[in-house]
Amino acid sequence: MEKPILAAMLSIAGTELSSQEKFLLEKANPLGITLFGRNILNKKQLQNLTKEIRETIGRDDILIAVDQEGGRIRRLAEPDFSPYAAQAELGEIEERFGKGTAERTMRNHAALISKDLSNTGINWNYAPVLDIAYNDTTPALKSRCFGNDEKKTATYGRMMIEEYIKSGICPCIKHMPGHGRAVNDPHLGLPVLNYSLEELAKDFYPFQYNNQAPAGMTAHIQISAIDDTRPVTQSAKAIKTLIRGIIGFDGFLISDAIDMHALKGSLTEKTEKSLNAGCDAVCYCMGELNGLEELAATRCFMEDKSLIRFVKIINIINNRNRDYDYLKIAEDYQKIIGGIEKYDERYDATETLHKMKSLNNEETIKC
Repeated sequence: MEKPILAAMLSIAGTELSSQEKFLLEKANPLGITLFGRNILNKKQLQNLTKEIRETIGRDDILIAVDQEGGRIRRLAEPDFSPYAAQAELGEIEERFGKGTAERTMRNHAALISKDLSNTGINWNYAPVLDIAYNDTTPALKSRCFGNDEKKTATYGRMMIEEYIKSGICPCIKHMPGHGRAVNDPHLGLPVLNYSLEELAKDFYPFQYNNQAPAGMTAHIQISAIDDTRPVTQSAKAIKTLIRGIIGFDGFLISDAIDMHALKGSLTEKTEKSLNAGCDAVCYCMGELNGLEELAATRCFMEDKSLIRFVKIINIINNRNRDYDYLKIAEDYQKIIGGIEKYDERYDATETLHKMKSLNNEETIKC
């Protein structure tokens, strides 16, 4: 009899698995593992790590994920991997070089990233970002958006989605139902959007246009017009009405990181609330051993409807049917992105969260 799958993308502390992590991962049988910069030294080490994860958990369909959007959000970085532009930069290409060049570059962006991921054993990318950028969008997000045009965002997003799928990488669109109007960072607190659904229609549009994507991530935001007490991630009403309803998304729905301060309570409480609201799985990113133990102890396993959605992902990661002249498209890509102005990339939300965690630990020790 097959072991039930824990409804969680877990994370690990370092560049190889500790004996304790191996024991916990084998026992927990999670949906997958998300990797971060702290887990990656170079290409060879990353290949060894993904192999070790697969062997430890013992499933061919284990998901190994990363945030490889481009810009500051690229976990596979130089010198072993090529640089990729932020989506804000990509969104400027059409105005500078024309529609055809922009569309070609979007596809090349996803194809080249897919090559890096496939070559290192990664099969899931938390990209593309389909949020709309506004003047006061939080710096945690703004450079990661294609821009303020919802139709271009939708179109560019679809091109990337198609290329990831054709390359055997499962794309995960984010952050549903639309995070762009948030002026504060959900890593640090809960953004509350006091807008009507009519006003938010622009934000919903790129997700509606791409509602056939195989996977999507929730936004840790509160939309008062639907639920004035819970963030979308933990609101059954918001998920049913907005994500499954207005947007029409029926793919695999994963929460944004439950470590974020936008969500309150213990990891167990955050997990249970998110799954009960309608998420298919949760994402835990801090990689701490006590966190892994707590998630494993929840025994929150994937249900039948989630397993059906998971099958679609398995079909994608088992089917790579692209054979590109990667050298040629890399030259073309670098030529184009070298001609656009670099976005200010000083803000790193994930690093902010990690620093806060370190400070909290230091304060605990001092007490």
